[in-house]
Amino acid sequence: MNYLWMGMMLIGIVYGAFTGNMNQITEAVLASAKEAVSLAIAIAGVTAFWNGMMTVAARAGIVESMTRKMQPVMRFLFPNLPGEHPAVKYMATNMIANVLGLGWAATPAGLKAMEELSNLKEERREEKGMASEEMCTFLVLNISSLQLIPVNIIAYRSQYGSINPTAIVGPGIVATAVSTLVAVVFCKAMTIKSRK
Repeated sequence: MNYLWMGMMLIGIVYGAFTGNMNQITEAVLASAKEAVSLAIAIAGVTAFWNGMMTVAARAGIVESMTRKMQPVMRFLFPNLPGEHPAVKYMATNMIANVLGLGWAATPAGLKAMEELSNLKEERREEKGMASEEMCTFLVLNISSLQLIPVNIIAYRSQYGSINPTAIVGPGIVATAVSTLVAVVFCKAMTIKSRK
């Protein structure tokens, strides 16, 4: 991906040089850099707010309570995972954060979940270098993730002057619900196929 972006930038710069548009390229680079910094600052504020909300929710026991309520879902999605395994808590926290549209807050829990799943894989003495069934399922669900409040997109739309930045909520719920349903069906189908 890095090579692709670098290639596109180099082609643009070389084309601009040969067509005598280097001034416009320089202006575009400076304007884009300024816009990137503004966007990063705006998103840092939104991220800090929602990460703080997740921390408050965790300390108040809300995340723990929601994790307990998610046990039937977790057992359905990860039937071979022991119910009290530490990975379950991290995966549930990650899923809750994703459902609330807090992708940045979900990342640390997702990394810890993968670490715990890796430890479980070693305990089971499964083949090294291969992801376990639970790891694959978690990754697919994490990528497809249902979102009720797409905080990131709302922040982007607000930053770029959208008249109604929250108009994306309805279509976002529908799109992510469909992607999550497809992910669950796919994971279950692959599990059944791998056991035959």
